[in-house]
Amino acid sequence: MGKEEIIKKQLDHVLTETNLFALGEKYEGKVRDCYAKDDSMYIITSDRISCFDKVITSIPFKGQVLTDLAMHWFELAKDIAPNHIIDRPDPNVMHVKKCEIFPIEIVVRGYLTGSAWRDYKAGRDVSGIKLPEGMKESQKFDKPLITPSTKEAKGKHDLPISEEEIIKQGIVSEEMWQKARNIALDLFELGQKECEKQGLILVDTKYELGTHNGELLIADEIHTLDSSRFWLESSYQEKFEAGESPDMLDKEVVRKWLMDKGFMGDGEIPNIPDEYRLEVANHYISSYEKITGKDFIPSIGDIENRIQTTLGI
Repeated sequence: MGKEEIIKKQLDHVLTETNLFALGEKYEGKVRDCYAKDDSMYIITSDRISCFDKVITSIPFKGQVLTDLAMHWFELAKDIAPNHIIDRPDPNVMHVKKCEIFPIEIVVRGYLTGSAWRDYKAGRDVSGIKLPEGMKESQKFDKPLITPSTKEAKGKHDLPISEEEIIKQGIVSEEMWQKARNIALDLFELGQKECEKQGLILVDTKYELGTHNGELLIADEIHTLDSSRFWLESSYQEKFEAGESPDMLDKEVVRKWLMDKGFMGDGEIPNIPDEYRLEVANHYISSYEKITGKDFIPSIGDIENRIQTTLGI
């Protein structure tokens, strides 16, 4: 069976929700279903895709791609800081230490794009940072910027917040924030160097950190297609000078598709045909292979039944 046929067949088996309450108390995020019991959690990455903080549809194999990518980067980053991984019992599942997660996403940006560009174009500061006048979309910063955002309830837009406000409001202690921001910058440097080897640019990303028994850990995911932007290095300069969008490997292509249809998070979600869902699945899989240099090996079939069998529930 060819790749296209495999992806098309998996449309009948996309993982849109789980109800595995034997694993513990459930918390449902935009993409992940988390089950907490005692001192650990099972994070099940669904095939849901969210844009503008709304779940818009499901994409075959997306959950496995994200989990594969997260595990790839957790392994590469193990010398920077400890992480929450205990093991990975299934292609869509991570068994992790239960952390007290910071209520802040640590966003690191190397280029002016996405929501930062939209804020800049509207004359606003970016998470309290005043940027120079005359910058262009997709322009590289002299050095990476940390632009944190709050973590709002499901269905609501996360909001930018300055580092000063995080400390002032006592959301995170100054000492802990300094440790967290240093880890974030080190992770971003690692990501940039590894991506450069693959002919890619790590544009920006978000990190989540938390504490477990007083230890600061990297949690959630690192440098996945949902948490990060990736561009092709070979065409970046030419596209930038021409005022064109860079060649992308990430979820931004879906955001742009939605914006072209007039959707930016408010109002009714446009109809997303199966043909486009298959196109996005191909995009995720090929992007995974370009980022990691590895072949993607799909786990085919009913995902929830497989998880239940693997975990013995």
